[in-house]
Amino acid sequence: MGDFLEFLLIAIPMTAVIGTPFYLVRRKINTLQQELAEERGQNTTAKIATEKSALEERVRVLERIVTSRGYTVAEEIEDLRHTPSIPSDAGVPLNVKSKEVHS
Repeated sequence: MGDFLEFLLIAIPMTAVIGTPFYLVRRKINTLQQELAEERGQNTTAKIATEKSALEERVRVLERIVTSRGYTVAEEIEDLRHTPSIPSDAGVPLNVKSKEVHS
């Protein structure tokens, strides 16, 4: 039993002396990892906000195009509906007497 107590009297302080630097280094690494993750998250958030703004501007431009030309496009479609169809005998007649031979 005496040998075990001597071992503990030496092992506990040695563990504290050797383990403390490892603990402090690991804690510093965890802190740096958290800061890096937060920074990446902020960069991602800023990037998403920039892309969102660009997309909103594109939608505004498209809305202006559609609303400014909307009436004109509708008129053009209606004009095409009322345009008479082309008769089947219109155009240049083709010589269909000769046939192609496929080899």
